[in-house]
Amino acid sequence: MPSRPIPAAPPTVASLQADIERLHREQARLCAVNERLELALSASGVVGLWDWMLDSNLLHGDVNFARLYGLDPEKTAAGLTMEDYQAFVVVDDLPRLREDIRDTFMRGTDFLVEYRLAIPGEPLRWVECKGKLIDDAHGRPVRFSGTAVDITTRKQADNATRLHAIAARANAERVQLALAAGAIVGTWVWDIKTNQFTVDAGFANAFGLDPALGHQGISLEQVIGTVHPDDKAGLIEAVTQAVKEGGAYMHQYRVRRHDRAYYWVEANGRVELDDDGNPDRFPGVLIDITARRGVEAERDRVTAQLRDLNATLEQRVEERTAKLVETQEALRQSQKMEAVGQLTGGLAHDFNNLLAGISGALQLMQLRALNGQFKDVERYILTAQSGVKRAAALTHRLLAFSRRQTLDPRPADVNRLVADMLELVQRTVGPGIAVNVISAPDLWHTLVDPSQLENALLNLCINARDAMPDGGHITIETGNRWLDEHTAHLHDIPSGPYLSLSVSDSGVGMAPDILDKAFEPFFTTKPVGEGTGLGLSMVYGFARQSGGQARIDSAPGVGTTVCLYLPRHVGDVQAEQESAVTALPAAVEKPRSVLIVDDEPMIRMLVMETIGDLGYTALEAGDSATGLKILQSDVPIDLLVSDVGLPGGLNGRQMADAGRQVRPELKVLFITGYAENAAVGNGHLMPGMQVMTKPFDMQALASRIRALVEPQD
Repeated sequence: MPSRPIPAAPPTVASLQADIERLHREQARLCAVNERLELALSASGVVGLWDWMLDSNLLHGDVNFARLYGLDPEKTAAGLTMEDYQAFVVVDDLPRLREDIRDTFMRGTDFLVEYRLAIPGEPLRWVECKGKLIDDAHGRPVRFSGTAVDITTRKQADNATRLHAIAARANAERVQLALAAGAIVGTWVWDIKTNQFTVDAGFANAFGLDPALGHQGISLEQVIGTVHPDDKAGLIEAVTQAVKEGGAYMHQYRVRRHDRAYYWVEANGRVELDDDGNPDRFPGVLIDITARRGVEAERDRVTAQLRDLNATLEQRVEERTAKLVETQEALRQSQKMEAVGQLTGGLAHDFNNLLAGISGALQLMQLRALNGQFKDVERYILTAQSGVKRAAALTHRLLAFSRRQTLDPRPADVNRLVADMLELVQRTVGPGIAVNVISAPDLWHTLVDPSQLENALLNLCINARDAMPDGGHITIETGNRWLDEHTAHLHDIPSGPYLSLSVSDSGVGMAPDILDKAFEPFFTTKPVGEGTGLGLSMVYGFARQSGGQARIDSAPGVGTTVCLYLPRHVGDVQAEQESAVTALPAAVEKPRSVLIVDDEPMIRMLVMETIGDLGYTALEAGDSATGLKILQSDVPIDLLVSDVGLPGGLNGRQMADAGRQVRPELKVLFITGYAENAAVGNGHLMPGMQVMTKPFDMQALASRIRALVEPQD
């Protein structure tokens, strides 16, 4: 029979105690190893450890790494982008750093590079980085890890050593060159203890001495006797210092020769010591540097000129800068006038067409009326009304582009708005184009004018349709987006939560030069008569006025995507209540008074006619001063109808607020053609205040007046 394994004996208290002691010893050993590792790292100059996670593109660093870059340790621990760290690298060192990183990724070699860091408020710091790529089980790089070493001290020491070696080599080379060029004019040996100079004939001639004395020996005082008076003190001090300290000696001064002229010489020598360490001999050579000093004098003269030029550099830079600013301002003015010309040209073209239709219809109505022919009058009326509506739509688009249209912002459910618009969009683009909707679940709400957002969505879908003459597909997509500071800066909006609404097509796309002009007013690639060029500019202006942004991406043959970013709104969305006006409200019997304030007599006349048709008493004023006097009088007034832009010192909102000081319950209806939100409170109207934009339907105006004067219970 096969033998059965003998079961292990249960552990005893003694064995458990031994295991615990062994674990304690192992823990102490690991702590000691860790301490030695930290000491080794400190001794080697390692400042910190870094770890670049390739999937998130974030580089994490420890506390020492953060201190090296002058950053908050919490930020480096959480991870920053490579661009965040490279912002501290000296510009001249960036190309080499990036090239070494690229080589490591392409060839898989170990990473080793030196570069300088420019930390604000601190001197330049040298850093040496080492690292390597770490692959996953499939051989794909997932991490790039390594160490950072502060090598500033080492670099400074190397530089000092190198400079010392360069100086010594330069001195030796200078002597060798002087020998080769015949510039050495003499030699000397000074016996320091006896104060006797033994010099050759060249040295004696250089100092204007008798060459015979040079062989017998002359004193230091005799040598110094022919030195230029201005150079004697410096020479004595240099010789005394050389004798005191020993070693190499070099000094430049002027001497007088036999021709009584002074020449520049350079003395190079070395003080030798005896066995007791005392100064003994001082040999050396004498070099004629007159020509060199002439070159140096010329250099000093040029340097002085440069210094003088630099002294006036700031003034000359200011003058050039002022001239450059003047030129740039002229260029901006020219570009501005070009833009104004393009804008007014487009406006003149479209409005002249509309005015021609309106004027022609009115003239034919007048002719038919004079001849007693009323058969076609209704057709001409409809033609004129159509022109007015198209002109109003054009004006609204211009105001949207300039971000001055009157908006009625309300909390909106964009998913529901898109769903409600889907049928209209599909009918508009036609059966040859498929419309797909991708709605984000739990989509945030946004504070926006729903009708203007519907117009923007329809405009984008029409543009997409026109870009696909042979058919294709349109994708409408919503989503929640959180823009960080970097992304928000690129989008030119504040960081934070945004709702996105994008429209993509599979059309012909746009080249870069066309893409740059896509949001410009009256710019269109469509044939003449098939587009105003205001669609995208209106969408852009609406998005900006709503606190968001419009972005466009496109490429030829790929298609186009336009994305609207609208700020998130926290709050509930109320259901819309639709109301239609089909006829003028019936007149009422109860006496009512309405004050109309407008500086345009024609507008006042039409509004007063409408008020009269309602059976109300109409009061009028042509400016804010007159209107305020009526409001502050004892005349009964049930409703104030006022333009926003008024002469007389106050705008419509200011006049209404002043009137409410004496009539707290006064109802107000603002009517405006130049819709400045600031003039009506930036969309923040008080209870009992409403606004209508000119031009408006007179039936709609009558209905609004009736609703304000006699609100329904």
